Amino acid sequence: MESAVKKTLMDMMPMLLKASISFLTVLLVMSILWKKRNSLPGPWAVPIVGNFFQLGDQIHITLTDMRNRYGDVFQIKLGLMPIVVVSGLETVKRVLLKEGENFADRPNFYSFSLFSNGSSMTFSEKYGESWKIHKKIMKNALRNLSNESTNSSNCSCRLEEYVCAEASDLVQELTDLSAEKVAFDPSSLIVITVANVVCALSFGKRYDHHDKEFLTLIDFNNDLRKAAGGGLLADFIPILRFIPSSSVKALKKFVQSFHSFIAKCVKDHFATFEENNIRDITDALIQLCKERKSEDKNQLLSDDQIISTVNDIFGAGFDTITSALLWAIFYLLRYPEFQDKIHKEIEEKIGCNRAPRFNDRKDLHYTEAFINEVLRHSSFVPFGLPHCTTMDTKLNGYFLPKGTCVFTNLYQVNHDNTVWKDADMFMPERFLDQNGQIIKSLTEKVLIFGMGVRKCLGEDVARNEMFVIMTIMMQRLKLVKSTKHELDPIPVYGLTLKPKPYYLVAKVRT
Repeated sequence: MESAVKKTLMDMMPMLLKASISFLTVLLVMSILWKKRNSLPGPWAVPIVGNFFQLGDQIHITLTDMRNRYGDVFQIKLGLMPIVVVSGLETVKRVLLKEGENFADRPNFYSFSLFSNGSSMTFSEKYGESWKIHKKIMKNALRNLSNESTNSSNCSCRLEEYVCAEASDLVQELTDLSAEKVAFDPSSLIVITVANVVCALSFGKRYDHHDKEFLTLIDFNNDLRKAAGGGLLADFIPILRFIPSSSVKALKKFVQSFHSFIAKCVKDHFATFEENNIRDITDALIQLCKERKSEDKNQLLSDDQIISTVNDIFGAGFDTITSALLWAIFYLLRYPEFQDKIHKEIEEKIGCNRAPRFNDRKDLHYTEAFINEVLRHSSFVPFGLPHCTTMDTKLNGYFLPKGTCVFTNLYQVNHDNTVWKDADMFMPERFLDQNGQIIKSLTEKVLIFGMGVRKCLGEDVARNEMFVIMTIMMQRLKLVKSTKHELDPIPVYGLTLKPKPYYLVAKVRT
């Protein structure tokens, strides 16, 4: 009996072996298909360096082209770090707005740790109660400063007074440089104008344009632009943090120098603070912390957090608004007919006997449409700061574990032909209805300041500043491009996208 069973089993062995192999093969294929179904699409990555060399020097264009191939959610690798790239208006809205708390962290980047020292609301803080308190205090400080009265009867608040004064100085500088009728690059004047507004906003002080301390601040900004590249590369290839590098060394030096400068300014503000004389955002932050002192200490900002907050405001207000104004002038030179339309609107709604003010935005619809089209078409902040998942989550059917780094392709949304008719054309009129009124539902689709919990708190400040500076220029000047230099629409990559240098002459309107 036993031998018969053995014989039967021996006879069945080939068949059992084949069945086992077939079963394991099916299981393996199913496993591969299951993983493929749940894995993110994307280009093949080179070991160690990832997809760096595939991105080219116009990363926003490359990732937008990849979206057409891989869809709204795909993955690339930068160095050793997998990055999920999100495109499409509705998918981006899910990440930033509808499910914003699931994507509200920041990745643990080396450069972020250098900039913030663990105290920044913008760069390093994990999303949670501490971050929410920090955001609330910062938001209230900006609001309080916007409501702070001014000695000037013509301005509604101190911020408006600062912006109007700098805009008038800018017009005078442009006029003086144009006296010899030789075209010049206006970028340094724009940098100085914006820097002085940010200094006034942050420290309550407008500098003489030749002041040594002020020029040091300008140099800080130039140093940051030069140094940032090396620091950013070390975010994705960690070994670069430990290899001697002139760019990483320069980034560290910049951060230390700038942090020391901000810390000194904040210390001086603590020493000279007067409750009934709020001079700037630093005073506004100190005031809010003093008012909360009797409450829960967890509701306060530490001195380091105040320094980092002022640092954040200075950085955000500097490069962003500089880029916005440089692009606005670029389009005004490229399409001079828009200058005439804006000037005509200013003449009809305001006249030429007073300078435009923040409150005029609601009446200058064409000017507002032009500004929105500048923000959309240039998309000078193509991705915004990276986000990171706060928990395991799903996006468009794909599983994203906690800690996944996410890039939102704002450039793609701003140039999506399913959202914008003739998206690659520059047409301010797209934002106006048949009665010449702003279409608010369209302006809300312009993604430059982000949206949701991590949206830039300074959007209104930036828009107001850009509006007043540009309208004061258009009220008094006509800008004429150089006949010897072409306008190149391909941007230069940096902290933001900037236009390549261009040249102009300013003519005083009479």
